[in-house]
Amino acid sequence: MRRRSSIITIGISPAWDITCCGRNLDWDLHQHIDEQSIRPAGKALNVSKALAWIGQQNIAAGLWGCDDCQQMVIAVREMWPSITLRMSTVPGGTRQNVTVVDAATGREMHLRNKSRLASTKTIRKLRADLDAIVGQGSVCVFAGTMPEGELLADITRLVEFCRSRGARIVLDTSGDALMQIVDAGAAWLIKPNVEELRDLLEEPIKDGPVSLAQAGRKLLDKVEIVLISRGVKGSVVVTRKGAWQARCLSRAKVLSTVGCGDFLLAGFLKGLKDKFDARSALNTAIKVATARAWGWTESKTWSQALREIKVAAERV
Repeated sequence: MRRRSSIITIGISPAWDITCCGRNLDWDLHQHIDEQSIRPAGKALNVSKALAWIGQQNIAAGLWGCDDCQQMVIAVREMWPSITLRMSTVPGGTRQNVTVVDAATGREMHLRNKSRLASTKTIRKLRADLDAIVGQGSVCVFAGTMPEGELLADITRLVEFCRSRGARIVLDTSGDALMQIVDAGAAWLIKPNVEELRDLLEEPIKDGPVSLAQAGRKLLDKVEIVLISRGVKGSVVVTRKGAWQARCLSRAKVLSTVGCGDFLLAGFLKGLKDKFDARSALNTAIKVATARAWGWTESKTWSQALREIKVAAERV
């Protein structure tokens, strides 16, 4: 089998992200907003966009509705030309998520719609399309909300199929999907936040580096790397070689937290690819996630962020 070293993001529940920014927004009022953006997204595509920003070519796969597919293709090619699109187009329209940001107070509201693109038939089509691009050495990133009930078994089989092709599986989801895929031993790397880690282990865990490292070690018989997102507190990574924590030392105004976890994961994957060790990868991950929070991914280059954002990483 030909070796493929591509990073492939796979989204089952893609979305259009509509972000509205204003000042002093409140209920029961008709108010003007300062700006609005409409972009193709979903966690998997967000990882692809983050990888593109830091100079890592990648493939974006997964489901997308045929009603708005051409609009998505045009947007991605204009804004992130280094992403290779290999979406599986299926009947219907892609959901829209709305984020309202009050720049005066720093508050955000996230309105999330349900995705209705996944079915046994569309997942079967996705598997056939992935057969052409997934191979030995691929890194397949399954990110975002996964279907529940009977469709979850279809997703689990899809993950196992990619693994059987020689791919390493990265998992960034929650709930039953996270639990079942981890229990099956199919994941190479998982990226839970603190609450998702508690749900996965079904036990209370303090949000501290030592406690999180101890909890992460309990999963190392099933996965090789546990990357734990802590929001503004940074992140902890746990491997069989050790555990490390990292946090940002620099200070700037946080413009939005939307997508920061996706950028964290992208930075970690890029760091692993370039440096081959978890501590260095964690350093890169925090810089990428911080740049996202500060809005630098829209206004600065990765080279600038790499130089200007200071991060402390240390063994736990």
